[in-house]
Amino acid sequence: MSILNIGTRALMANQTVLQTTGNNIANVNTPGYSRQSAVLRTIQGEYTGSGYIGKGVDVVTIQRNYSAFLTRQSALAGATSAGDTARAAKLKQLEGIFPGGASGLGAAVNDMLNAFSDVASAPTDLTARTVALTRVSETASRMRSSSQSLDDLQQGVVQEISQKVDSVNSLATSIAGVNDRLARAQGSGQSPNDLLDQRDQLVRELNQYVQTTSIAASDGTVGIFLGGSQALVLGNTASTLVVTVDDFNDPLKSKIALTRSGQSVTLDENSLGGGEVPGLLRFQNADLAEGRNLLGRLTLAISTSMNDQHKLGLDLSGNQGGNLFTPTVFGTGNILNPTPANTGIQSADLSIGISDLTKFAASDYELAFATGTSGTVARRSDSMVTPFTYDPASGVFSFFNPASSLNDLPAFDGLTLSAPAGTTPAIGDRLLLKPFSTSASNISAEFSTPRALAVASPVAGRMGSTNAGSLQLTSLRARTNPPTVATTATPVVLTFTDPNNYTRSDIAGTFAYTSGAAIEATQPAVPPLSEWSAVLQGSPKAGDTFTVFGIKDSSINPATNTANNNYIDLTLNAGNASAMMDLRDTAMFDGSALTDGYASMISQIGIRTQSANYSAEVSSSIAANLESDRTGVSGVNLDEEASKLLQYQQAYQASAKMIQIAQGIFDTLMQTMR
Repeated sequence: MSILNIGTRALMANQTVLQTTGNNIANVNTPGYSRQSAVLRTIQGEYTGSGYIGKGVDVVTIQRNYSAFLTRQSALAGATSAGDTARAAKLKQLEGIFPGGASGLGAAVNDMLNAFSDVASAPTDLTARTVALTRVSETASRMRSSSQSLDDLQQGVVQEISQKVDSVNSLATSIAGVNDRLARAQGSGQSPNDLLDQRDQLVRELNQYVQTTSIAASDGTVGIFLGGSQALVLGNTASTLVVTVDDFNDPLKSKIALTRSGQSVTLDENSLGGGEVPGLLRFQNADLAEGRNLLGRLTLAISTSMNDQHKLGLDLSGNQGGNLFTPTVFGTGNILNPTPANTGIQSADLSIGISDLTKFAASDYELAFATGTSGTVARRSDSMVTPFTYDPASGVFSFFNPASSLNDLPAFDGLTLSAPAGTTPAIGDRLLLKPFSTSASNISAEFSTPRALAVASPVAGRMGSTNAGSLQLTSLRARTNPPTVATTATPVVLTFTDPNNYTRSDIAGTFAYTSGAAIEATQPAVPPLSEWSAVLQGSPKAGDTFTVFGIKDSSINPATNTANNNYIDLTLNAGNASAMMDLRDTAMFDGSALTDGYASMISQIGIRTQSANYSAEVSSSIAANLESDRTGVSGVNLDEEASKLLQYQQAYQASAKMIQIAQGIFDTLMQTMR
């Protein structure tokens, strides 16, 4: 009977091995399946006088081929790759909102400024004026269109984040369910391989959305943690993730909060590591925010500079110019309160102003009061912090001046802040400043009447008819409208006493002359306070003169009354058109010219996109290599399984033959005994 028992056991063992191999082959394409192996054990032999006689083989367990280290590394690398890929894909969409070439916003800005060249050449040509206004309208339209595209992208990202958070919650619930089944199977003494594979696959899928840390418990369950310490799954209980706003209730930012046992904790996306959800959050809260601020800065700088210059001109009727573009008005959407709310100063108490367009930085700012009279303003784009002092009695802010190491600057990054007199902040009060977020939303051309285009300058200049030197007028620009020379009708005459000095009819004294240097209406020159600025070149002779005339408003003298306007025909004056055209070369955006602002903008976005694409390629390659290593241990190799199938088939057949021989011996023995 021993040989029969040995054969029976061998037959059953080899049948199990064959079944296990077949199961491997059947699951070769099953996601998350780990190759299984039947572990065989020799049965302790029976002692006889002739030694120990073997009693066959038995199956100890079905072993799961699995490396905890490789599985964990593969999941983490997959999370990093998923996050980088999701962010890179969205940055590609952001880059597409700002095309180059003729269809881009930069071309529209250039065409608009160049259109004033034709107006300068023919200021009475209504067609040229209409073309210029059409270019203004087209520029505004492209700014609005870009802003709307950013809004659409923002909405799509918010929806996608919400959908992926729902998937995280579903997977967390499934993991908790598998945990429960594994805990129940813990007492069987055997490893529930399929359940373990199922849980590992769920964890792997979860890491595609958000990076997690798994910690095994003694009851066979695992705890799943986010951000290093926040429990998403504990045993058979799953927490819930929700999409929420940041602590300033910024509608353009999203945060993720974890709710467990009625308690909610807001998670920092920087602590979440990899995964599509953190990748999308980083895109929305950083990349998309910068894109919006870059567009807003470009829009605000161009529209404000064009408006300011247009107001310095006169239209065909001699009226002072107004706004070309809808002016940006800083409202409640540009200043946000935190949660919990401040106890002192509120968003409605604070006002943002513009000091210097050329110093704008494309960023949001966080204002924080350390005391009731001092604090810091932090630039969110690069975390640069500027201290300030605040006078509650006047509501005036003063910012840190590196040159004097004092808080005596009236502005920071070209912006000013003020509050009503008597506004008293409390210690710890915070406010979020978003000066550029809405600049392009509702911009449009203010008028379409070509006669209202104010291209004439309220000042004009004339060289003396008897000048003997090489003196020439390079430029003459009004800084105020109307300037005093226009309201008083008293020209200002510069009379040169020698090639290097001159006197003025309006100010006593002798002044030094430098060829190519600006001569301001106010001496010493303070450009923002001056009324006009003239640039002369060449070498004058003693007695040479230059006269600055004011062109009066039509309410004082009709435009056609050239005698009263110092014999200057207003309709033929195009000084302000030239000044608007010259805005092209103004150093406006981080030192770049106004016309290069768009190129600089798309370059910054392009650099981000290129960097994100590179990161995605590298992390994807690392993830693929680690997954290959994992499947090298856990995956099914069909060639290997096929060879094992033949091997185990022969063993099975041999076991069956052993049983057949044992049966024959037994039958012979029985016949002999009869």
